[in-house]
Amino acid sequence: MDDRLESRLASGDATAVGECYHAHAAAVRAYLRRLVPYEDVDDVLQVVFTEVWRSRHRFDPARSLPAWLLGIARKRAVDHLRTRRPPTLSLDAVGDPAGRDGRVDVDELADRDRVRRALDELPVVQRQAIELAYYGDLTQREVADRLRVPLGTVKARTARGLHRLAALLPRAVA
Repeated sequence: MDDRLESRLASGDATAVGECYHAHAAAVRAYLRRLVPYEDVDDVLQVVFTEVWRSRHRFDPARSLPAWLLGIARKRAVDHLRTRRPPTLSLDAVGDPAGRDGRVDVDELADRDRVRRALDELPVVQRQAIELAYYGDLTQREVADRLRVPLGTVKARTARGLHRLAALLPRAVA
């Protein structure tokens, strides 16, 4: 009988899953940290090893156990991210700041209304990026983390959105 961890796992040995966890959980956790928010890593890790237990009979001991584990981890991380909705900040939640003298300036309110209407014309992903950056006062890195998209995607969405806003808003006359 082959007493390697891979063979025992594939044959359904109940102790092999525990040993697999002790041997590979740190590597799987490190991999998941690159894919899911930090606070969700342990939850996804638990799902990964639950699936390892459920699908242990499908594992081929001739193949790489770490690669199989990371494949499961990637699939569960993607599933986890797809079920979460990114938090957004509504423009209605942002109060209107007072003018320099403490009162609300009517011209500023009209400008804000035009900007809000123009923002409503943007695709949702562009509007989210702009709202989080300008109204949520987040850096592009923070926007990327909040929306769970790459930094380059946030930069592209913001640039396209601002370009479109410039076309939608009438030029200010000095």
